[in-house]
Amino acid sequence: MAGGKARKEKAKAQQHMPYQGGISFHKSKGQHILKNPLLVDSIVQKSGVKPTDVVLEIGPGTGNLTKKLLEVAKKVVAVEIDPRMVLELQRRFQGTPHSNRLTVIQGDVLKTDLPYFDICVANIPYQISSPLTFKLLNHQPVFRAAIIMFQREFAMRLVAQPSDKLYCRLTVNTQLHARVFHLLKVGRNNFRPPPKVDSSVVRIEPRKPRIEVNQKEWEGFLRICFNRKNKTLGSIFRQKSVISLLEKNYRTVRALQLGQEDSLKEADTKIDFASFGDDQGMEMDDDGADDDEMEVEDGEADEVQSEFKDKVLDVLKEGDFEEKRSSKLTLQEFLYLLSLFNKAGIHFS
Repeated sequence: MAGGKARKEKAKAQQHMPYQGGISFHKSKGQHILKNPLLVDSIVQKSGVKPTDVVLEIGPGTGNLTKKLLEVAKKVVAVEIDPRMVLELQRRFQGTPHSNRLTVIQGDVLKTDLPYFDICVANIPYQISSPLTFKLLNHQPVFRAAIIMFQREFAMRLVAQPSDKLYCRLTVNTQLHARVFHLLKVGRNNFRPPPKVDSSVVRIEPRKPRIEVNQKEWEGFLRICFNRKNKTLGSIFRQKSVISLLEKNYRTVRALQLGQEDSLKEADTKIDFASFGDDQGMEMDDDGADDDEMEVEDGEADEVQSEFKDKVLDVLKEGDFEEKRSSKLTLQEFLYLLSLFNKAGIHFS
């Protein structure tokens, strides 16, 4: 009993073991510091940082990765939310040859206006993975690449291909804006304290030139397509809720176009469909639920005006999409299908 109690107390003490400088890490804040120097070297090497590069680092922690980046880059801009870590970074590099090439910004990266950078290298808190990814992809001017450590499952969603189990709306949304490559898998024991999951490092390269779409229109379209990604598109677009939403958008846009046609010609402007329609209730996840729950009885679908339903289904037939499934469509096929719907005057936002 006594020996067992001692082991438990020792394990408990190790869970709260502070950093050697006196800083304790908070798992709730996603603070998992890379402790394997060989892994840090590998990440920097695979990043391809040039001597002329300004590097953005997010969540530098105690500066293990920061030190290696400073050795190869022109400048490092580090964004850190924890004031304790900011002080540790300043203490660590003060008086070193690297000090004048390091800028530390204290703040929440999601709320911070990011400065110019050529490349981003980061081991981030996993809870901000999705919003941070899209913040970076919307950053101007466009950077060359971002090399980021993600939770492994999130990383594999980013790099998934059609027919992969993890292929989802996140995949297509990300690949619209960037090319994504898996660089290496990272075991949990490379961190202090170790997280509960394995990680992966990916390389994100923004597309140049960008693929231009109305973002809200595109997101509304994908929400419907990935309603149940393994159902046929014909089955999805026969649902009463989908037909009703698209018909409402269609009538709204048509009325506006007819009422403002002359003024639009004079101003030479383009309608922004992002503010039209009502997509409440359409934020559906493509995982977890039984596909059979989304089946629509023929009688229910027939309640919708058959003329507009036929218009929607004609678009699917024109592109030979009626029997295809979102889980197997490429980015190019999604873009083509959206263009066919828009050509028919059907919009998704």
